[in-house]
Amino acid sequence: MRRFTSSRAGGERSDDATSPVSVLPGDAAAMHSASSARGDTRPRRLATKIDQLTKEYVLKSETVRALRGVSFDVPEGDYVAIMGPSGSGKSTLLNLLGCLDKPTKGRLLLGDDDIGSMSDDELAEIRSRRIGFVFQSYNLIQQLTVVENIQVPLYYQGRMDAQQRQRSVDLAVRVGLGDRLDHRPAQLSGGQQQRVAIARSLVNDPYFILADEATGNLDSVTTEEILSLFDVLHEEGRTIIMVTHEDEVAARARRVVRLRDGMLHSDSLNDEARRQAVRQSQRQAAEAVSKNHGDT
Repeated sequence: MRRFTSSRAGGERSDDATSPVSVLPGDAAAMHSASSARGDTRPRRLATKIDQLTKEYVLKSETVRALRGVSFDVPEGDYVAIMGPSGSGKSTLLNLLGCLDKPTKGRLLLGDDDIGSMSDDELAEIRSRRIGFVFQSYNLIQQLTVVENIQVPLYYQGRMDAQQRQRSVDLAVRVGLGDRLDHRPAQLSGGQQQRVAIARSLVNDPYFILADEATGNLDSVTTEEILSLFDVLHEEGRTIIMVTHEDEVAARARRVVRLRDGMLHSDSLNDEARRQAVRQSQRQAAEAVSKNHGDT
């Protein structure tokens, strides 16, 4: 089974986008307390702030309130799993976080920009530059190679120079695909395709990675590889927001936000010792499965 190791510390953004707002309300205080305990007293900036978010849809003559005043913050460097049963509003929240829709009421800030006041063109710009998407079905372009798929966000921005190509190659190597640079999706396993998608999500150095059931199509061994990669990215300071229905996946996150009936049901921290125990247990289970497959 492939293992991943951290290659850098911190998580400082290298682009020239506006820095996220430096405030510390609500849930951000918990991360600030943790950083203070380590001797770091700087406030945690927010990757996104969700404030009394409401989304309504009109279906025929009926108004459906998919979200009903949801509020929580995601500081930079956080790792949040969003969970909820069918009809809880998590898909609607995912669409809003991905700038695919705008709220009916309330505010959703990416950095210090309110998406509710943006035009469609501005939302498209945000999607291409400041959010890294990872989808359950990978969403790779079948005619393109690994490196070319990673470069797709850069293509839409007109940033296809030699330096950016090298960055794409480096990211492919970073996720364990250095020997697959010229392969096309049909020549890759599901786990390899998802690693391409993760590398693509990082190419713009986004405010956060938005993962939608990223392990939903994968077996247990490959799921562990992808979750290990997310663990490493979080340790490096990346912000990860993951929608999942699997408790085993959510147990790897630092926080679990649960929605129910369009409202915030709970927002809790995973115990760090339990997180480490779950990580170790899942890794050992995946290694056992991998070994058994190798013996048969």
